[in-house]
Amino acid sequence: MNKTPSLPELTAFLAVARHQSFRIAADELALSPSTLSHMIRALEERLELRLFHRTTRSVAPTEAGAQLVAQLAPILSSLEQTLATVGMLKARPSGTLRINASRHAARALLRDIMPFFVHRYPDVHVDLVTNGRFIDIVAEGFDAGIRLAQAVPQDMIAVRFGADGRFVAVASPDYLATHGIPRTPDDLLHHACIRFRLPGGRLYRWEFARYGQDHVMDVAGALTLDDMDLMVDAASAGQGIAFVSEETAREALEKGRLAIILDDWSPAFPGYALYYPGHRLVPPALRAFIDVVKELQARQIGTP
Repeated sequence: MNKTPSLPELTAFLAVARHQSFRIAADELALSPSTLSHMIRALEERLELRLFHRTTRSVAPTEAGAQLVAQLAPILSSLEQTLATVGMLKARPSGTLRINASRHAARALLRDIMPFFVHRYPDVHVDLVTNGRFIDIVAEGFDAGIRLAQAVPQDMIAVRFGADGRFVAVASPDYLATHGIPRTPDDLLHHACIRFRLPGGRLYRWEFARYGQDHVMDVAGALTLDDMDLMVDAASAGQGIAFVSEETAREALEKGRLAIILDDWSPAFPGYALYYPGHRLVPPALRAFIDVVKELQARQIGTP
């Protein structure tokens, strides 16, 4: 027989010792008296000690039983408090939620999600880390990541948020007045293009599509950058044509510093997605965050 007592046996022992009655203890534990008696007998056999004096009229701990009560009661009480404290996390999320995101995804998160989440769950601390390169969020200790939906790893669960986006070719009005307006993607081969270097070092190929046909191309230019905000600044200064996310260029477009070219060659694509491992039990803070993202996304698209 296994010599290690089980938690139900120890709990049953304390209940009998507290009430000094098998019947009352059995009622408290929702057990039959015979089942409770069998549990105590099994505990005594494991410990090889008699724990109770039993008569037809009374039940009282033996000396060994009394010592076990004195030492065991505080331990089980502490365990109950610990479990209750952990259980509170489910009712009221708290602690730290670590999220990895690209810088532009982080901006969208701070603008569209965080104000609502922080107001609703003030006990959760969000540790938002921006990173241009893709990482293994599990290996790096993150609860979730945020990227463009089309870039989310297939083994992750993804939750969309925000509107669809698109990449657009943009240039300053002065540049276009001087060099002309490209009418097709191939016209870009005769223009100064501001190229984008991806985090892994590869140069990004400009991607266009129209009427169901994709047009992917390399471009030439005297300037290569690894930051889209800098690309917007360079294009606004008339240094060439940049291919950036429309969201990144929005302010410059609204203020007239940039204009979109090849607009009908720039279809929309799914926007950002929150993604996380497919664990069976999602941490309470992350579950709360997911629920907020879903709620706000439903509001945006008008679903009940």
